[in-house]
Amino acid sequence: MDQCVTVERELEKVLHKFSGYGQLCERGLEELIDYTGGLKHEILQSHGQDAELSGTLSLVLTQCCKRIKDTVQKLASDHKDIHSSVSRVGKAIDKNFDSDISSVGIDGCWQADSQRLLNEVMVEHFFRQGMLDVAEELCQESGLSVDPSQKEPFVELNRILEALKVRVLRPALDIVEAPRRGRRGWAVSNREMLIAQNSSLEFKLHRLYFISLLMGGTTNQREALQYAKNFQPFALNHQKDIQVLMGSLVYLRQGIENSPYVHLLDANQWADICDIFTRDACALLGLSVESPLSVSFSAGCVALPALINIKAVIEQRQCTGVWNQKDELPIEVDLGKKCWYHSIFACPILRQQTTDNNPPMKLVCGHIISRDALNKMFNGSKLKCPYCPMEQSPGDAKQIFF
Repeated sequence: MDQCVTVERELEKVLHKFSGYGQLCERGLEELIDYTGGLKHEILQSHGQDAELSGTLSLVLTQCCKRIKDTVQKLASDHKDIHSSVSRVGKAIDKNFDSDISSVGIDGCWQADSQRLLNEVMVEHFFRQGMLDVAEELCQESGLSVDPSQKEPFVELNRILEALKVRVLRPALDIVEAPRRGRRGWAVSNREMLIAQNSSLEFKLHRLYFISLLMGGTTNQREALQYAKNFQPFALNHQKDIQVLMGSLVYLRQGIENSPYVHLLDANQWADICDIFTRDACALLGLSVESPLSVSFSAGCVALPALINIKAVIEQRQCTGVWNQKDELPIEVDLGKKCWYHSIFACPILRQQTTDNNPPMKLVCGHIISRDALNKMFNGSKLKCPYCPMEQSPGDAKQIFF
C-alpha cells in the first residue's frame, strides 16, 4: 500500500499542475488576444489600412511582439515542467513496482486447458458486468463456445439493475405492464425461490414503489391504497413495516417530508435495494455476489509484492525446495478480511493447513491437532496431549468440520 500511496502522491502533483497550467494558459492567451485585437482596432482607426506607421506606433508594435514572445516562452517552459512531472510518475512506478513478475509464475499455467478456463471466467465476468458485446467478441477470438441460455439471465439482471440505479422499479416488478399483459415481474416470478432463501427483496421493492406513490401527495392517495394490497403476502413477516407505511397515509396532505415518517424518504435505501437485488439474484443463479475474476485480481494485487519478496529471499538463500509453487507458500500472506470466505485451520504442531486428506481432529481434552500430527505423536496405544498432561487413546479423537 505504501507503494501505491507514493505513486498516487506523484500523480496528484501532475493533475494539480495540469489544472493550474490549463487555467494559466487560457487566461494568458485570452489577455493576448484582447490586447492585440485592441491594438489592431486602434491602428485602423488612427491611420487607416495603407497609412505608414509612426515611430511611436512602431515601438508599441515592437513591445506587443515582445509580449507575445514572452508569453509563448512562459507557456512552453511551464509545459516542459509538466513533462518532467509526468516522467517522475513513471519513475515512481518503476521504483515502487516490479514490472517483471515472471519469477512467481507457475510453469504450465498458460497451457490450453488453463487458457480455456481463464477465457470462460473472463466471459462470465463480462456477462455479469453487462458488457455482452465484449464477451461475445472474446468468444469469437478465443474460439470459445458459450450456450445462449448462459447469457440470457445476465441480460435480464443487468437490465433490472441499471433501472434500479436510476430509481426505476418497473423492470423488477413490472408494475404497469403485468396486469395488462398477464405478465409477472421478475421478483414475483421468483417469489417461491426468494422465500426459500429467506429473502425480503420482493417486499422491499413493493415498499419502495409504495413510498414513491406517497411522495405524490394526496393525488396518489387512492392509487397508494389500492397498491397496498400487494403487501398481503408479506403481512406475517413484515407486519411492523406495513403498519408504518399505512400510518404515513395520514400525513399525505401536509407531505411525508414534514411528518414523523420522513425516514421513509431516505435515499440510501435505493443503494441498499441494488445490493440486495445483486446478492439474491446471484444466489438464485448459484453465483457468488462478487465476480471471481475481480476477487482473484484484487487478491493478486495484494499478494504479488509479498510473493516477489519471498521468491527473492529464497533465491538468495539457495533454498528453492522450500516453495514448490503449487501446494502452499512458505509464509502466510494476509489478504484482509474481505477475502475471507471459509474457515481454515492450521495445525499448531506441524504448522500446516489441514486438508481433506489431513483433517483437523478433536482430542478428548478438547484440543485440536491435525491427523498427521496425531499419527506421529501417539506411542503404542496411548497419546499424550501436547497442551495438557491428559493421556488418551488415539481412537477417541474425532474429526471436526468447520
